Amino acid sequence: MTLVKAKIKQAIEILNELDIDLWLVFVRETDMMSDPVVPLVVGHNVVWQSAFFYARDGRTLALVGNFDTPDFERSGYFAKVQPYIKDCGREIKNTIDKFKPRKIALNYSTNDIAADGLTHGMYLLLCEYLKGTPYPKRFVSSEAIMSRLRGRKVSEEIALIKEAAVLTQKVWEKALVKIKPGKNEIAIRDIIDGLIVEHGGVPSFNTIVNAGAKSSPGHGRPGQAVLEPGDLLHIDFGIRKNDYCSDIQRLAYVRRPGEPNPPENLTKAFDMVRKVIETASLLYRPGKKGFQIDAVARKLLRDNGYPVYQHALGHQIGRSVHDGAAIVGPKWKRYGRMPEIPLEQNNTFTVELGIELPDIGYVGLEEDLVVTANGGEFLCPVQKGLAFI
Repeated sequence: MTLVKAKIKQAIEILNELDIDLWLVFVRETDMMSDPVVPLVVGHNVVWQSAFFYARDGRTLALVGNFDTPDFERSGYFAKVQPYIKDCGREIKNTIDKFKPRKIALNYSTNDIAADGLTHGMYLLLCEYLKGTPYPKRFVSSEAIMSRLRGRKVSEEIALIKEAAVLTQKVWEKALVKIKPGKNEIAIRDIIDGLIVEHGGVPSFNTIVNAGAKSSPGHGRPGQAVLEPGDLLHIDFGIRKNDYCSDIQRLAYVRRPGEPNPPENLTKAFDMVRKVIETASLLYRPGKKGFQIDAVARKLLRDNGYPVYQHALGHQIGRSVHDGAAIVGPKWKRYGRMPEIPLEQNNTFTVELGIELPDIGYVGLEEDLVVTANGGEFLCPVQKGLAFI
């Protein structure tokens, strides 16, 4: 069974679990603006307006423009492929009539970007097509569907994420041999990205490089700051391969001439970050809520005299490096209800945090893991000690 068919099967199970009769995905010109669900349960891009129907009784239907039809017929993803030429709206109405749904899930959400793929224009168009029918009053958000569908990784998905994570660690190990003092952040980024391509992947996001304390951690692009003795090199990067992503952070210290060991405050901060990751990862279990795990990590830092991080402790990874739905983070307004969604078996997450040290750099680590009954299981070798350049 292909991944797309496996996820469609999973979607139908979720519809029954949530007592939702019909899930409708409505898109157009997906090369320009694609709904995040397209690669998951549609499988092909489209040009014309297209509607994809998933019913709780197992029926599936792809309503697509006649020139988009052959790809869907060959794929076998949908039980029925229905082409149209002139009027998508009339066909949508007639198709919904056949399903007789009490609830129709659409891809809109105020909390989860992965469930918010229906544009406002397409929503208005759909309402226009269904004017005079009872269906617009039956619309509900697909947020609960998407939370489960993206989060509940099937075994093939976990294997692909693990492959990407292991490859990312290999790239880091090879990059350490090539990275030397005197190189700037851009040159170091180019080493990392070049190795990623050599290994058959692409960066899953813009590689972040911090040459000591000369640049700020976060989402900024590498600059002209030069790596020098006494700097802590921090790199945040990942690989996308076979449509699945990894996301890790790694550290290496550049020793000064004659310096046998790194500064004591760096060693202590590294050990603290490592301890928080190990402690928190054991809590990544089914039923745990993200804000509960995050609170443990923050308390551990505060109890040891360190400032707390200003972000979530972990996000889901999968087809996107930020895969939507539940997060392991505080109940801040910016995160909506996502920190209160219970973790589930086979969710794949990051666990990440850092401590900034003046004149040294950002002591940040990030690992990828899968949620199991025994806690988070790391998907690639973790960094247990400082590397040296």
